[in-house]
Amino acid sequence: MANTRDTENSKSSQEPQDVYASRKSTENTRANKRPGPMEVLRQARGQLAELTGMEAESVSSFEQTEEGWALEIEVLELERVPDTMSLMASYQVELDPDGQLIGYRRVRRYERGRADARRSGGR
Repeated sequence: MANTRDTENSKSSQEPQDVYASRKSTENTRANKRPGPMEVLRQARGQLAELTGMEAESVSSFEQTEEGWALEIEVLELERVPDTMSLMASYQVELDPDGQLIGYRRVRRYERGRADARRSGGR
C-alpha cells in the first residue's frame, strides 16, 4: 500500500508542472504559427490578387508595425503594347500580426515606362 500512496503523491505533485509545461508548449506553438516575413509577403500578394483580380508583380516596401504588417505592392492594372505603356498601380496593404489582410488602397497609378519625378537640387 505504501508504494501505491507514493505513486499517487508523485503523480499529483507532477500535475502542476505538467499543466505548466503544456501551457508553455501551447504558447510556443501559437507563437511559432505566426508567419515569418516571407510567408507574410506570399499571403499579402495572394490575398490582394484574390480581392482585386490583379496579380502582384513586386513588393516595393515592407515593414512590421505595432498593428501587424504594412506593405506597398505593385500590380499590373492594364496591359498595353508596348509593355512600357502598360498601367501599373501601387497598393498600400495592411495585414494583422497573423498575416491576414485587413485593408488596402491604391495610392498611385503610373505607366510602367515612367520613372518617378525627381526634384532637382537648385533648379
